[in-house]
Amino acid sequence: MNPVKFHINGELVEASVRADMTVLEWLRLNPKLRGTKEGCAEGDCGACSILLARPGEGKLNYRAANSCIMLMGQIEGCSLVTVEGLTAEKSEPHPVQAEMAKNGSSQCGFCTPGIVMSLVGLLDNNPSPDDEQIHDALAGNLCRCTGYRPIVEAAKNAAADSIARLQKLAVAPIDNEATSKAVGNEASLFFRPKTIDDLCTMKSEHPDADLLAGGTDLALDVAQARERWSMAILTCAIPDMCKIRETDNFMEFGGAVTWEQALPYLERYWPSFAILVRRFGSTQVRSMGTIAGNIGNASPIGDGPPALMALGASVVLASVRREREVALDEFFTGYRTTVMDADEVITQIRIPLPLPDQHFRTYKISKRFDQDISTVCGAFMVTMEGSTVSKARIAYGGMAATSQRCPDAEKALIGNSLPQGMAAAAEAVSEYFSPMSDGRGSAQYRSKVAANLCERFARDIAGETIEVMAL
Repeated sequence: MNPVKFHINGELVEASVRADMTVLEWLRLNPKLRGTKEGCAEGDCGACSILLARPGEGKLNYRAANSCIMLMGQIEGCSLVTVEGLTAEKSEPHPVQAEMAKNGSSQCGFCTPGIVMSLVGLLDNNPSPDDEQIHDALAGNLCRCTGYRPIVEAAKNAAADSIARLQKLAVAPIDNEATSKAVGNEASLFFRPKTIDDLCTMKSEHPDADLLAGGTDLALDVAQARERWSMAILTCAIPDMCKIRETDNFMEFGGAVTWEQALPYLERYWPSFAILVRRFGSTQVRSMGTIAGNIGNASPIGDGPPALMALGASVVLASVRREREVALDEFFTGYRTTVMDADEVITQIRIPLPLPDQHFRTYKISKRFDQDISTVCGAFMVTMEGSTVSKARIAYGGMAATSQRCPDAEKALIGNSLPQGMAAAAEAVSEYFSPMSDGRGSAQYRSKVAANLCERFARDIAGETIEVMAL
């Protein structure tokens, strides 16, 4: 038995549990911690939101996360705060709680604890948020009763003094060196290697074991399908996998770097990519989900890979036998399949830094603006020499069994101006892909939309932008 050690609401806990039990399950078993609710059990509604600070982050940094798709083995060494823990003195409510009550921001109350936790997490990191930042923080929280206007007002009213109240309660995570190398029990054990060499050795010895980073995709099997894992290998306890490195030529993100950690760098160099990331994952999802996981699950509708392909990204694969770098557009081999051998792991993702004459945009078409699966996702990057396209990279998701580049559309652009080449590029896209029909869109619709995105890119680069506001 290897108990999971963590702090919750300032108290150290050692939980002797299966490593694959969800954190929400554990919370709901405790009569004093039942403010956290289960709604969707897939990380969409936010009723289960708690605050999480992880070991090794360098400073006490709480962020909202979904406890319904977070597994107990993942919180070894972490510091958690639930809605019950917001008042360290157990007397006055937290300013966010007080303002929510005062402003009539809650009716049935089922979703309210999760909304409170999301807003506290926002204000802990950003004490003076604007409307857009508040809306982004609430994008992963569903409110069906009150509506968001009074909730946003409560967030603004609470902004002045909320951060000090949370930091009074906060307890630093356990030092990474002091955390266990395995947690759980004989029925479900999660290994926590501390170095990349140890990770590769462990994966070689247990090639069938799942690699678990954020779990925002894999953990659905536990939360919804009630599957059980006898074994998994975590990547989050490896310092080198959590590093972000900037060189003269590229950005390098470790295999355990989350989307939330990567977001400031994406905003700096590729703002269009940052907009996409904010749409396909809420704060709760971005706080756990990793870039490597979004690539490694090889989903045909993953939103990260088309953008990364267009940017010329590559992945570094490591095993006990070798280390190799693979261009992302050569990584996928078919539906949910890749070039990775059973003993290999993604240790880094490298993205070339933009050049002055390059232009990049990515667009997502979905039925819902936030937190929805793409019908089509298109990404475009061109290198210009004057008014002529000298290089082009165009990639799509949702159009085939894998995310794919469209070489015919790229050829149609090279040597032409954008306005001249885009009609031919759009036609090439329509002819190159044979998408499927499903509940998100018909094959005909997908083909038409994918072709239209070529024109949208040309108009966007020409300055004919349309500002899209999240409501």
